[in-house]
Amino acid sequence: MCGRLITQKRGRGSPRYRSPSHRFLADVRYPPNSGVFREGIGGQIIDIIHDRGRTAPIVKVLLENFDELICIAPEGARVGQWIMIGEKASIEDGNILSVGRMNEGTLVYNLEINPGDGGKLVRSAGSSAYIVSHERDLGLTYVRLPSKKTVAVNSNSRATVGKVSGGGRKEKPMAHAGQAYYAHKARNKLYPKVGGNAMNACDHPHGGGRNPHGRSAVARTTPPGAKVGHIAPKRTGRKKRG
Repeated sequence: MCGRLITQKRGRGSPRYRSPSHRFLADVRYPPNSGVFREGIGGQIIDIIHDRGRTAPIVKVLLENFDELICIAPEGARVGQWIMIGEKASIEDGNILSVGRMNEGTLVYNLEINPGDGGKLVRSAGSSAYIVSHERDLGLTYVRLPSKKTVAVNSNSRATVGKVSGGGRKEKPMAHAGQAYYAHKARNKLYPKVGGNAMNACDHPHGGGRNPHGRSAVARTTPPGAKVGHIAPKRTGRKKRG
């Protein structure tokens, strides 16, 4: 190894890995679950906005008390659509209510992990989870995520009914690499990414050699830059039959 690796040069705390949150339009969160937002309040979608920091569009909602609220757009959202927030809300697309009041099989998104955290799970374009079952005695609701994993959340956690808008985003191909470059740049993501095996020995621990080859596992205590490949794996290699 000669000199510092490119990942070491970029370094912790540099702008390369910092999220450009100043360019994003809004921090999409549910309002506090108290007062009118708990009892029930309605609002009308007055605008649908593209936010460069996220894959899904967002909507601006004018509430009955003339406050404005920013939400992730449900599939089929339109200007003039009426949505409800709170315990009085019905189970219709775009409405926000606690998962404990939803029927099994209901599609949801922007799910809270803990009541009042504003929504953490299932927020990307075209994604949705669904309610599997309720355990009323324990106050838990089981939700199947897009990854097929089932999680138990508090029944008082809120979610939006429906599916996130923008599901056809990936169907449009990127005609040239420049489109992918600027799409990644908007969210401060690296593109293109070069594999370690394709680099020279001075640029990466996997680089060098006349043919592609892997490396052995590295410890979790390995210093940054050398921590590549299998990091503290439980096992490596092909599984033996039997």
